[in-house]
Amino acid sequence: MNFIKRVLSTVTGIFVFLAICFLGLIVLGVLFGGGSDNIVKVKPNSVLELTLDFPIKDYAGKTVFAEYPFLNEAKKNGLFNIIDAINYAATDDNITGISIENHFIDAGISQTKALRGALLKFKESGKFIVAYSDIYTQKDYYLSSVADTVYLNPVGVLEFKGLSSERLYFKDFQEKTGVKMEVVRLGKYKSAVEPFLANEMSDNNREQISVYLNSLWNDMKQDISSSRNIPVDRLNTIADSLLARNPSMAKSSNLIDKIGYHDEYINALKHALGVDEKDDLESITIEDYAKHTATKLLINSSKNKIAVIYAEGDIIYGEGDENAVGQGTMNRSLEDAREDDKIKAIVLRVNSPGGSALASELIWREIELTKKVKPVIVSMGNYAASGGYYIACNADKIIAEPTTVTGSIGVYGMLPNGKGLADNMGINAEQVVTNKNAVTYSFFEPLNDEQRAFIKEGVSDIYELFTSRVAEGRNMKQDDVKAIAQGRVWTGTDALNIGLVDELGGLDLALQRASEAAEIEDYKIKEFPIFEKDLDKMLEEFGLIKAKETILKEELGEDTYMMLKKVKAMSEKKGIQLMFPFGTEIN
Repeated sequence: MNFIKRVLSTVTGIFVFLAICFLGLIVLGVLFGGGSDNIVKVKPNSVLELTLDFPIKDYAGKTVFAEYPFLNEAKKNGLFNIIDAINYAATDDNITGISIENHFIDAGISQTKALRGALLKFKESGKFIVAYSDIYTQKDYYLSSVADTVYLNPVGVLEFKGLSSERLYFKDFQEKTGVKMEVVRLGKYKSAVEPFLANEMSDNNREQISVYLNSLWNDMKQDISSSRNIPVDRLNTIADSLLARNPSMAKSSNLIDKIGYHDEYINALKHALGVDEKDDLESITIEDYAKHTATKLLINSSKNKIAVIYAEGDIIYGEGDENAVGQGTMNRSLEDAREDDKIKAIVLRVNSPGGSALASELIWREIELTKKVKPVIVSMGNYAASGGYYIACNADKIIAEPTTVTGSIGVYGMLPNGKGLADNMGINAEQVVTNKNAVTYSFFEPLNDEQRAFIKEGVSDIYELFTSRVAEGRNMKQDDVKAIAQGRVWTGTDALNIGLVDELGGLDLALQRASEAAEIEDYKIKEFPIFEKDLDKMLEEFGLIKAKETILKEELGEDTYMMLKKVKAMSEKKGIQLMFPFGTEIN
């Protein structure tokens, strides 16, 4: 009898578990699914709120769950969704103007410049743009300086001091821990691995970072100068002497127009719109408005299409996902676009600092196959460096933003070595082999001269292949490519002058060149990749990774956590790498 009871209770438990899982999936569908009932309505006399308090990616992404289609999601908060929304707002009678309220914008400089360009175009409609902040970082201010009126809190902060980049060096750290990186590199400017070889910055690396930062800063100053009517020389003086370090000084320097609290800012907006101070201000967030705009843009009935394929993140060997470029996802996207007769041309949007040499070569090959069928135009974002340039170099035309960081045509190989740590802990590794080179690498032994020679040979072969790919794609001599290679990075402006890119502009110009190459006047855009997810695997890992990161940040502090994360990320890179040569944080 007890046996039957146990069986029945077990069966009952299984049914309850399945019911809970089913209800859970329904809840997930409601939370994450893009239901058609979520219709965004824009009321008359509304202000578009441009508050960019979320990470800005070029491509928001489209996710498909094969077994649970009600969870499929197509986000509309990517960079170009936002730009489309700003452009559409210029002609929307319900939108009277834009209010920028940013705190620590999470976007690259080229992305910020693209948003700024859309706002400048919006102003041509005659509608207003105003901006308010308690704290303006330099990128926040760069974007907000386009406004007709710029507000700052009376006790707020405006950062205007020029650009800087800081690098951490780990040579002594390696000696103390007993774990060092075995490095082989090719290119005197290829400084991605420099922190593992020295305790201070090399002259070559300092030179390229200085040139790169000054080029970005000059571009930003020119834009701010034009919007605020302040001479560039005066902006340099303001930055050098920190003449905008408090609200009154920022106003005296003409970087802002008014000092006021947020409630005063809102009341001024209400007054400008003829709204009583007691009434609410009609407004809509940029994320909601981007969803609204996306439904309007779908009305385009053209049968022609241009595919926009986004390569965003580090390049890895494998499938890839929303945060990493893998040849699996990329090549499938290129093949799908190539075989779709309605797609007449392809724009490859590259926003990547590089990564795996093998994956870069495999993507390059797929682009070669695609070029034989239809035009391929590259649009460069914040970065199209090293492996990011590798996958761009054979396009029919390359278009970069002036502030794009590109080039970095160089190669390195790196392997972690724990011999010192093993010795300190009393660990000795012994090998038994059948052939002389059966052990090509051991974590517990330093590389010998022969092993290092083999790795150097592989790095040299990849460098020769990389520079030959660039020479062929750019119609240059390989020796001329090597003269501007050596792992050196260039801004889009400088890359234009040395022949690495063809034109300066954004995705809109790339689409124009694609339509011209395909000889079509009207078209719709189809975006790739489409990311396929396994919900069962996601549920298995649900919450654990984020919880671990949160705990580590709380225990170690943000700065220490980020330093250890960088060391771990570098140690995990296996094989030959085509990677951006220094940390991408710009302050």
